[in-house]
Amino acid sequence: MKKNWWKILGALLVAYSIVAGFLFAVPAQFILHETIRNLYFHVPMWFSMMVVLGVSATYSIKYLSNSNFNHDIVAAQASNVGMLLGVLGLATGSVWAKYTWGAWWVADVKLNGVAVSMLIYIAYFILRGSIDEEQKRARVAAVYNIFAFVMYMVFIMVLPRLNDSLHPGNGGNPGFNKYDLDSTMRSVFYPAVLGWILIALWLMTLKIRTEKLKRKILFND
Repeated sequence: MKKNWWKILGALLVAYSIVAGFLFAVPAQFILHETIRNLYFHVPMWFSMMVVLGVSATYSIKYLSNSNFNHDIVAAQASNVGMLLGVLGLATGSVWAKYTWGAWWVADVKLNGVAVSMLIYIAYFILRGSIDEEQKRARVAAVYNIFAFVMYMVFIMVLPRLNDSLHPGNGGNPGFNKYDLDSTMRSVFYPAVLGWILIALWLMTLKIRTEKLKRKILFND
């Protein structure tokens, strides 16, 4: 129980954010209206994705420094979880875009950057699957993974702030906290962010343990 407290906390926070996200009152904002509730889901998913992809890139750097194959496993499985969160983030963002911008997808620099970033990571998995020799695969994948994370941050954090973007907080648009994040929304949003990050890390640890068990069965590592 002592070792699993953070998993329980993550589950409780996500459960709380889901219930409160649908039931608590939200500011009546023009255009957004009730769709502002998606802030409790869409944004925390992206934050969680950034965290696990950051973990992935960190362990790729560690692998290059010491060639510990366990670090390659962490890097690969963290990326897997990151892509799952990316798909969920794209899905919730697409629904939000439909009701606020009038289309499932618009020519927005941040949306396009996210799409390109996802393709870059898909190429990462293809690259891993195309190399048979383990050490070579781990080294090449580690280098590419670091590149992928840097490009991901450029596409979603840097370029949207240098160009016009429909997203709040980008391209001159004010962020949510400047005009409609009241105390009620903060009481749901921040727990949602922490909860989704903890759930993402939990999924990552499960994937890592599963992969290590597979290796132990196949190679008697």
